[in-house]
Amino acid sequence: MASITPLSQSQFTVSNKLQNQFPSIPFSRFTQKSTKNQFCSIPFSRITQSSKLYFKKSSRMVLVSATTGTAAHEKSKKRYPGEAKGFVEEMRFVAMKLHTKDQSKEGEKEPEGQPMAKWELSVEGYLKFLVDSKLVYDTLEKIMEKAPFPEYAEFRNTGLERSEGLAKDLEWFRQQGYAIPEPSTPGLSYARYLEELSEKDTQAFICHFYNTYFAHSAGGRMIGRKVAEKILDKKELEFYKWDGDLSQLLQNVREKLNRVAESWTREEKNHCLAETEKSFKFSGEILRLILS
Repeated sequence: MASITPLSQSQFTVSNKLQNQFPSIPFSRFTQKSTKNQFCSIPFSRITQSSKLYFKKSSRMVLVSATTGTAAHEKSKKRYPGEAKGFVEEMRFVAMKLHTKDQSKEGEKEPEGQPMAKWELSVEGYLKFLVDSKLVYDTLEKIMEKAPFPEYAEFRNTGLERSEGLAKDLEWFRQQGYAIPEPSTPGLSYARYLEELSEKDTQAFICHFYNTYFAHSAGGRMIGRKVAEKILDKKELEFYKWDGDLSQLLQNVREKLNRVAESWTREEKNHCLAETEKSFKFSGEILRLILS
């Protein structure tokens, strides 16, 4: 009968510990002294050190990746002036920057020409302004009725419409014996531009819609009062009257504009904002008719 060499207590203890650490490896593998067993020839401490090193490298890579991703996300979420309050506030911010410094504390443009207090006014020049303004409002309101894009239908019958009031004013001047002129180049050019723009560029067209109606409700009213004091014996024209509370009418339109702009990309919003300067150019040319 073959003799069995008993394991010493220390051998058994070491083997038992190894078996507990590597339960999937047969117990007999730990008792073999063959040099072919490459796994057992690698010190256990080397395995744990490598694991720790890999873990540190992985953690560092994850940390760098997370930091880079956060920075990119913060950059992409850059806030535009007024954005937190809605897109109308963005449009207002850009428009106010285009005012002259004497018109608004937010204005950045240097004043050109004489201040309004020194304007040389005449009824004939004011009539040219009113006629060209009516052509622009007629055009805007017809476009909204036709609605070549569904978004435009949101802005029908807002209460801000001015065509009807202007028609009444021109009739009043006619009854006073004044000749009503035909629309001139500034009004004709702007109306034509609006018609073309409305068919191909929603965002740019909405910019003109906003600036035309909202500017008239603010600076436009102030100009109307000054003109009435100087040449109309303080008569208030229908052009400067609204049915209902004006602040509420404006708020209703603000909400509609913000809803429409919610579906726009950032690029489309920026495109709309970029049209503001052109809107000021056209409206400025019509305003200067007052001095003609």
